[in-house]
Amino acid sequence: MKPTEPISIFSYKAEGNSTRNRITLQQNLFSFLLEGEKTVYYAGTKIGIIPGQFLLLAAGNCLMSEKTVTSGGHYRSILISFDNAILADFFARQQNLLRIQAEKTLEEPILRFEQDAFLGNFISSLEHMLANNQSISPNMQLVKLHELLLYLGENYPGELQKLRGISQEPVDDILIRQAVNANIDHPVSVEELAFLCNTSLSTFKRRFARIYFTSPSKWLLEKRMQKAAMLLKQGNATASEIYYELGYENLSSFIQSFKQIHGITPKQYQLNN
Repeated sequence: MKPTEPISIFSYKAEGNSTRNRITLQQNLFSFLLEGEKTVYYAGTKIGIIPGQFLLLAAGNCLMSEKTVTSGGHYRSILISFDNAILADFFARQQNLLRIQAEKTLEEPILRFEQDAFLGNFISSLEHMLANNQSISPNMQLVKLHELLLYLGENYPGELQKLRGISQEPVDDILIRQAVNANIDHPVSVEELAFLCNTSLSTFKRRFARIYFTSPSKWLLEKRMQKAAMLLKQGNATASEIYYELGYENLSSFIQSFKQIHGITPKQYQLNN
């Protein structure tokens, strides 16, 4: 990927064992899966796709992405990365298509779509252009991205309206998204997050509330406890084995926080699930 370019369309291939990587998205990203499986983890939730589905991942978020190869040992996808300036220009040109003004950005940084006949042909056209390690010209890349966005605008207008909000986000808001998502699992204070964003505490809290419609401390608590519930439900891990991973320095504080959000202790939660 070339994040300094406003738009880039490229193919990705992997072989061998499954891999899991933490990524901070500098640009928006469409991920079309051709072979294998892909799972994205975000703040205690996860969303996966198989061939025939694709994801839109919003810029300014820190995610964990896991790629699972097929039994034959292959993973293939086509990716389209693009910055918010490209997105803003598209919406400025399509006022007749998108009449409803978006009021909120994406509440979660991931949208999943099902491929249909049109999208299947769209992906095939990209595969043809990328065959034999060929590159796609900047003008053609822009045409193909606009083609995709127009189609989604006609068939998924609600989702595209959410995406419209992203294109209008100030740089300072994107920086806040990156800082808080990158530190969900770390024992950082709200004051430290404000420092990372190079802003005062009061300004940070005000901007955060405008983006997430809640306070930083409450948002971090809820996201950490969502992840805690997922970890407890997935395997045999106990509270004493995961509290440090979730940014807590002692077990008692973790149990207290878990009970505050879920109403029961981690042990009781495991017994009920």
